[in-house]
Amino acid sequence: MTGLVIRTTGSWYKVLPLDPDRQNVTGDTPAVDCRLRGNYRLRSNKQTNPVAVGDHVEYTLQEDGTGVISEVADRRNYIVRKATKLSKQTHVIAANIDRLCIVVSLAAPRTTTGFIDRLLVTAEAYHIPACILFNKADIYDDTLRAEYAELEAIYRAAGYPVYLLSALEGMGIEGLRHDLAGQTVLFSGHSGVGKSALLNALAPGLNLRVGDISDWSLKGKHTTTFAEIHPIQLGVHGGTPILSYLIDTPGIKEFGMVDIQPAELCHFFPEMRRVLHGCHFANCTHRHEPQCAVKEALECGDISAERYKNYLGIYDQIVSGNEPW
Repeated sequence: MTGLVIRTTGSWYKVLPLDPDRQNVTGDTPAVDCRLRGNYRLRSNKQTNPVAVGDHVEYTLQEDGTGVISEVADRRNYIVRKATKLSKQTHVIAANIDRLCIVVSLAAPRTTTGFIDRLLVTAEAYHIPACILFNKADIYDDTLRAEYAELEAIYRAAGYPVYLLSALEGMGIEGLRHDLAGQTVLFSGHSGVGKSALLNALAPGLNLRVGDISDWSLKGKHTTTFAEIHPIQLGVHGGTPILSYLIDTPGIKEFGMVDIQPAELCHFFPEMRRVLHGCHFANCTHRHEPQCAVKEALECGDISAERYKNYLGIYDQIVSGNEPW
């Protein structure tokens, strides 16, 4: 039988049955609790989770109603991060994604552009379209609105869709719901930025638990403890419901990048990629070399100083091996 992994908790995987073309959930069939066949886990010793949400799997039903996963289909793409501090293993957050939604807030808690750009670089590296959701617009004062306008201009110029939202008041939700219809969408960001609240706003009745902000640290408290896919109807086309798969994930404090080499980093900044052909040296690092098209674009304002600063920071971290834990 073929299924979609919609939740992973330890050694158990909740698998939603799919039709033979792996396109749609088979009617209202409930998900099946599955384990992974023992010898399969040995095939991947570099990852903490050989099966991730979003994976398509083959499984066999057992007499007790549970299943055993025997095969995991090749992934179209995935988002991966370093598992823990000092760990050589990696952790796949989700697989087979149509879009990454980076949920951020400018206050309570604050998301840095460095964090945003590390996620964007990873999305570029794995060919996943990304957008940025600025949540909590209801608490923006004049200063935060001005900051948002600056960041919106920076990221739109780089080629990324930007949304200003308020999950609390419903601002911008209908437009986002329309744009995400029919897609498998991964929501990622710090704890407390409102990922679960946004999913609740997009799909009333989902009733995901929403956490508070710690009074002393102004940082979010974890409410989502594992990644989970929620199959949700976000629209209707020609009378047929449009099913989307929204992936809620635990909050990320820092994002450890995997398998990105210093020489290729510039290719994952779209605004830099557009001008690379103009550099005098083929191996230009865009740091100190003369006749560098990237630095010329920076001086002209075609590349933002903020994004270039983050490029330098990520480059140095990759070279040194020091992650921002």
